[in-house]
Amino acid sequence: MITMSTLTSISASGMNAAQAALDLASHNIANLATPGFRRQQIAQETSATGGVETAPVTADMSGNAPETDLVALLQARTAFQLNLAVFRTGDRMMGSLLDSTG
Repeated sequence: MITMSTLTSISASGMNAAQAALDLASHNIANLATPGFRRQQIAQETSATGGVETAPVTADMSGNAPETDLVALLQARTAFQLNLAVFRTGDRMMGSLLDSTG
């Protein structure tokens, strides 16, 4: 069973993962012209307690991929917004529960 605290924890970890993806894609785009730069990607893994854990990894392929990084920016932005919506909904539900028991 998912509790309110679990729900907010999972959505917060999703927002953190999305922020890490945004940061990394931005880093890749900012370094497009840097000689010898190797792109990085985010590796995501499901956490045992719920949510997701992330870590940066060097991309397998060398060279730039600005189109991949721009798509990653859009995906991360959307993931952040959706997790924020879940977080806010959980907060409103908790507020409603507290109001009804108060």
